[in-house]
Amino acid sequence: MDVKPGVNIMKKTDFRQGVPSTTYSIIAFDKDREEMGVAVQSHFFSVGSAVTWGEAGVGVVATQSIANLNFGPRGLNYLGEGISPEKTLSLLLESDPGRDYRQAGCCNAIGEMAVYTGSMCIPEAGHIKGANYTVQANMMLNESVWPAMADTFEHTEGALADRMLAALKAAEAEGGDIRGKQSAAILVVKTYETGDVETDRVLELRVEDHPSPLDELQRLLILHKAYRQLSAGDEELGKGNRESALSAYETAMALAPDNLEVRYWYAISLANSGDLEKASDLLGDIYRKDENWKELTRRLPGCGLLTVNENLPG
Repeated sequence: MDVKPGVNIMKKTDFRQGVPSTTYSIIAFDKDREEMGVAVQSHFFSVGSAVTWGEAGVGVVATQSIANLNFGPRGLNYLGEGISPEKTLSLLLESDPGRDYRQAGCCNAIGEMAVYTGSMCIPEAGHIKGANYTVQANMMLNESVWPAMADTFEHTEGALADRMLAALKAAEAEGGDIRGKQSAAILVVKTYETGDVETDRVLELRVEDHPSPLDELQRLLILHKAYRQLSAGDEELGKGNRESALSAYETAMALAPDNLEVRYWYAISLANSGDLEKASDLLGDIYRKDENWKELTRRLPGCGLLTVNENLPG
């Protein structure tokens, strides 16, 4: 692993096109899942809108520490032209008068990585480039933050988003941003491009302003998985695979047991597949919590979304 420490010197420079998103982030690549992503947390409002950039089949970019937002789209453009990550960062930095205050990393669609920490980034600042990931941080409470991120990512299994979130949590446990915490984000895209947005962009979740952004990001990630399972159930039901559909629906319910949206569409799908008894039980419970769902059910037949409505409550 290549480790670059921060430098404890400050001087005036040109901050044009700069956003003070001092923060910590991770860029990562998963060959087996054909995914690449970037995740970030900071004591800065809406950090994801500044730091995280990605495009399926092209790559991902993180730009931070008095972030030059042009690094995002320009970096993706260079990567899309087949320019290596190392050369991409070189091109971005050579024309930037504020380069000494920048921190950035990028990854292309075959897992090549590059990362940079300017000599004037606010300490503690540094980065690590490992196998299939980079971690980068500035204005940290202490210099153990980014090594903890690297170690946690390397020793965590599961989906790429879960591993990146674990790295962010490790950073927070080490003290994280010296100012505290405010926002966080995760972006994951496929390493190939299909033209189908739902396929190409695996997930994009942002917590813009929250006292515990990583806890909230964790909640949203679980909810995202539940909705994915709900969609998978609908797809399987449309193919006539009732057992596979029910399995997906039940997984969604287990992930988000209190979410009325998940419960409601599961019930409607059950009704359309002929399981009126179970659908009625679910709908009855939903209606007791909020009667507006009952009115919604009355409207579905006219849209062709409910094909059977006899013996249903309401």
